[in-house]
Amino acid sequence: MEQRKWEELKVDCLVNVFRRLGMETLLLDIPFVCKSWYLASKNPLCWESIIFPNLIPDIRNAAPFRDKLIDRYQLKDFSTTAFIKFVIGRSQRCVTLLELPSCCTEEALVFVANECPALRSLALPSALLLKQSALIPKLICKWKNLEVLRLEGILDMSSILPEISHHCNNFVELSAVGAFVGKGQASAIVTFLPNIKRLVLRKAAIEHDCLKTILEGCNELVLLDVRDCIGFKETDEILNLAAHVEVFISEGSRTRI
Repeated sequence: MEQRKWEELKVDCLVNVFRRLGMETLLLDIPFVCKSWYLASKNPLCWESIIFPNLIPDIRNAAPFRDKLIDRYQLKDFSTTAFIKFVIGRSQRCVTLLELPSCCTEEALVFVANECPALRSLALPSALLLKQSALIPKLICKWKNLEVLRLEGILDMSSILPEISHHCNNFVELSAVGAFVGKGQASAIVTFLPNIKRLVLRKAAIEHDCLKTILEGCNELVLLDVRDCIGFKETDEILNLAAHVEVFISEGSRTRI
C-alpha cells in the first residue's frame, strides 16, 4: 500500500499541526520543506500564540535565533522593529497570546497595540517595562479582551491597574514576579482588581500588612502565589485570612533576606 506523503496533507491538517510549533520552527524549518508547508505556515491560525525569543545578544544572553534567521534568509541587516511587525502581521490581527522581547521598540509596541485587538494573554519583560513605563498604561485600552497580564520585575504597577479595571472586563489573572508590592501597590490591586481570580507575586517584596490588604480585599481569589517573597512569613493570621483562597502558596517566603 502506497504511503501518503506529508506534503500532500490538506492545508487544514497542516495548520492544525503547525499552530502547535514555536516561532523558530515556523520560520527556520517549515517554509523550506516544500511549497505546501510554506503556504500553510503563513496561515494566521499558526500565529495566534507568539512567543518572541531573545533577539539582541547581551552579557547574559546570546541571540542564536536571530543569528540563524540572518543566516537562513541571507539578511544583510536585521531590524528588531521590522521583524516584530512582520511576525505580528502574519497573524492578521488574530493574536491571542503574546510574549514580547526586551528589545521591543516604542514603534513596535504601538504597532502591536493596534494590530492585536483579540489579545487575551500578554507577557512583558522587565527591561521593556522599564523603558516603556509611560507608554504601556496608555496602550491597555487597545486590549479590551485581555484576561492575563504577566509583568516581570515591575517596580510600580499602580499606573497600569486602573487602565485594566476600566478597559478589560474579562481580566482574571495578574502575574508580577519579582515586583515591589508596597502599600500603594497593594491598595491599587484591591481597588482596581477586587474580583481578580489568580494573582502571582512570586519573589516579590511584600510586607505582612500589604499581604493582609490583598487577602482582605480580593475575596474572589482562586490562586495566590507568594512563594519566595521577602517581607513576611506564613503565620496563623495569614493562613486564616487566606482560608477563602482555593490555592494559597507561600513556601520560601521570609521577613528578610
